[in-house]
Amino acid sequence: MAELRWHPLTKDWVMIASNRQERPQMPKDWCPFCPGSGKVPEDYEVYCYDNDFPALSQNPPAPDAVETAFFQTAPAYGKCEVILYSPRHTATLPELSDSHVEKLVDLWCKRFEALSADPNIKYVFIFENRGDAVGVTMPHPHGQIYGYPFIPKKIQLETESAGEYYQKNGKCLFCDLWQSEQEFGKRVIFQNKHFIVFLPFFTEYPYGVYIMSKAHRRYITEFSEEERRALAVTVKQTVGMLDGLFGYQFPYMMCMHNAPVNGEKDYSNDYHFHIEFFPPMRSAEKVKYNASSETGCWAHCNPTCPEETAEELRAAYQRYQMSEV
Repeated sequence: MAELRWHPLTKDWVMIASNRQERPQMPKDWCPFCPGSGKVPEDYEVYCYDNDFPALSQNPPAPDAVETAFFQTAPAYGKCEVILYSPRHTATLPELSDSHVEKLVDLWCKRFEALSADPNIKYVFIFENRGDAVGVTMPHPHGQIYGYPFIPKKIQLETESAGEYYQKNGKCLFCDLWQSEQEFGKRVIFQNKHFIVFLPFFTEYPYGVYIMSKAHRRYITEFSEEERRALAVTVKQTVGMLDGLFGYQFPYMMCMHNAPVNGEKDYSNDYHFHIEFFPPMRSAEKVKYNASSETGCWAHCNPTCPEETAEELRAAYQRYQMSEV
């Protein structure tokens, strides 16, 4: 079974993908993403791999016969791809060279363009799940790209808020956000010519940093070559900072927010590329669980003070910088 089901209470689509339950537990001594597996080229640096158990496909099956006058279904149209960061099974982003991560950024851009070329895809989402704490079963360094036939609810809320802000103020909400964080200063972790990394004033997670472009860009594909290089270094340094926080590979969900695609609105004025991190840890040993308040009514509670945790992150960034010298 693979289909979309309409959630009338939240006005959102839910992907039903029972085929993903069939994913096998990989043998400890074999990885499909490693050269020699027969699944990937024998020689690659970064690589795009079609998900073997996709929640969405460009040739979806017909939905099950469960639709009624009240319950609505739709084909699970879309695309699910895996992006392999390195042929090395245990490599981490901070261990890769700057030039290697630049190739990863170029591959993200290439696949974003390819998925956006499908007029039935309305949102392209680049992301990475990392670590056991977020349910990752495949340790080989990789991320994913989903092409949705709809605009997911959070992106819809962001675009609506940004549009309302622009209509009222004549300015980009995201530009004002990063500039206000820069002016306040206490939650800024580090920055360079093109990107700023900060712990937002409103962060829902203790270490939920944002990477935001200083230039007003809708899509990752709109960055210049210099900006792509800067993005590669910024992502690498951000992950290195998180790993240095408690001295182990830090689990996280990394989510890239681009503007929607293939719609009537072009978002030129009011949407802005950024990356949001959702690390599940609230200390070295304790996980920040999403309990009833967060899950049941989306009312988040951060158990830490952002200004204080920003100090921790700046110290971790300094340690990472020293280790790179």
